[in-house]
Amino acid sequence: MLERLITHPDPYEPYLLSQGIKAGGLLFISGQAGAGEDGRIVAGGFLAQGRQAFANLRRALEAGGAGLKDVIKVTIFVTDMGHFDDVVALRREFFSMPYPADTIAEIKALYTPDAMIEIEAIAEVPDAQGR
Repeated sequence: MLERLITHPDPYEPYLLSQGIKAGGLLFISGQAGAGEDGRIVAGGFLAQGRQAFANLRRALEAGGAGLKDVIKVTIFVTDMGHFDDVVALRREFFSMPYPADTIAEIKALYTPDAMIEIEAIAEVPDAQGR
């Protein structure tokens, strides 16, 4: 059975997208960019956007009963691979051992010209025994 994850506000609703889907014991989280609650990309450059994207990822995971520690796989899209070291720093800030599997890809553009990073994830939902 599929369960749609919803956060408030839900910036995905107008576009017929789900913030995430819970299927079995897994969460599939849609790409999270560096947008604040007002839907606008935060100011402050790449690291500020990255921190906001991780905060948005955390919020979506929590809506599904998981957290950053439960992430199995992330895909990180950047518009400039020159920020690779910043991505590594963000991973160090938000993840811990064992680090999730990861793909980092440079792409031409994201959904708005202001966005520089977007993160999607797959996570395991911990069971009642605390796994």
